Amino acid sequence: MKVLLIGSGGREHALAWKIAQSPLLTKLYAAPGNPGIAEEAELVSLDTDDHAAVIAFCKDKGIDFVVVGPEAPLVAGIADRLREAGIAVFGPSAAAAQLEGSKGFTKDVCARFNIPTGAYQRFNNAPKAKAYVRQQGAPIVIKADGLAAGKGVTVAMTLDEALSAIDDCFEGAFGAAGAEVVVEAYLDGEEASFFCLSDGKSLLALATAQDHKRVGDGDTGPNTGGMGAYSPAPVMTPEMVERTMKEIIEPTMRGMAEMGHPFQGVFFAGLMITAKGPELIEYNVRFGDPECQVLMMRLKSDLLPILYASATGTLDQVTAEWSEDPALTVVLASKGYPGTYDKATPIASLPEVGDGAKVFHAGTALKDGQLVATGGRVLNATATGSTVADAQAGAYRLVDAVEWENGFCRRDIGWQAIAREQQ
Repeated sequence: MKVLLIGSGGREHALAWKIAQSPLLTKLYAAPGNPGIAEEAELVSLDTDDHAAVIAFCKDKGIDFVVVGPEAPLVAGIADRLREAGIAVFGPSAAAAQLEGSKGFTKDVCARFNIPTGAYQRFNNAPKAKAYVRQQGAPIVIKADGLAAGKGVTVAMTLDEALSAIDDCFEGAFGAAGAEVVVEAYLDGEEASFFCLSDGKSLLALATAQDHKRVGDGDTGPNTGGMGAYSPAPVMTPEMVERTMKEIIEPTMRGMAEMGHPFQGVFFAGLMITAKGPELIEYNVRFGDPECQVLMMRLKSDLLPILYASATGTLDQVTAEWSEDPALTVVLASKGYPGTYDKATPIASLPEVGDGAKVFHAGTALKDGQLVATGGRVLNATATGSTVADAQAGAYRLVDAVEWENGFCRRDIGWQAIAREQQ
């Protein structure tokens, strides 16, 4: 099978690494890719926003299957165009991708199909949003409605913080994403990520993970796209997984089909495990980053036929087998992230890795033969172990062997799970 992978981050490097292991694969292309992905795939300089160019490339190279990594191309309708051209694609239609493209849309779906989530209101102007926030009080959650690269959410612990987050949205801090704001109730509990494939009529539960959104140790500082993750998430017990499937994922799949937007791809449910059980914080319509990295380290099955089954309506014919061993990834980011940071800083060397360890490239490029950091989140040091503590130790050994002066990371990834192991 000839495959084109779209994307250039750590998630896509993890997908490329796993797809490349498939005996079904005859050729893997990636657009635009990165130097890590180049070890697994042939990179092609294709403008993935130009859907006609992507289709022409697929026809020219005889591509059998396209795997779309990031959310923006899905929200922009690349999967629709590929399907119209008769090319199998992993990822939802633009209509179904609204689950990530519009926080308000998702909240309305939850309300319509009785999916447990925090109470909410939608606003298109600051004065009304502020009046509601003053009435509700803090803590409260302010979300830019559209895509904001994981940074459009403020969990406001004070009224002032909430009012200032509303101003940020309406004054253009998140561009068009902030033209509408969703204000929702603060949910108290432990966060977890749950991943489940859908082909529109069948579901295949994958695995759980826990992400660390805040930039600083002890979950302090501003939100980021994610500073590290581990899988599985101990808070997601078998009972909690079963409830999540029954109360959240299944009604979403049925509801989307009923609305005329059958969902094909991956449901990435951001959950809060509260005293009442699992409640939906938000949906993403692609694999998490950095959660994908730990999922791929634990997946024992061949990824390619599973993704293809999701794309072709045959998900009931495949299964996914997982390693019991936990996996943990630490994000190395450019100093200054999630604010401003220097670009093109040199990465002198990366460590040699053995089994159960991998450094995924997230924001790197080659400049005159030198590996440089081009993004905010740059490398993902990833390891497995018999316990989360073992996996954490392995990941930080990799981190400490990276020679990159402009890098930093959190030193406490996995702390909640390790605390549980030590009880």
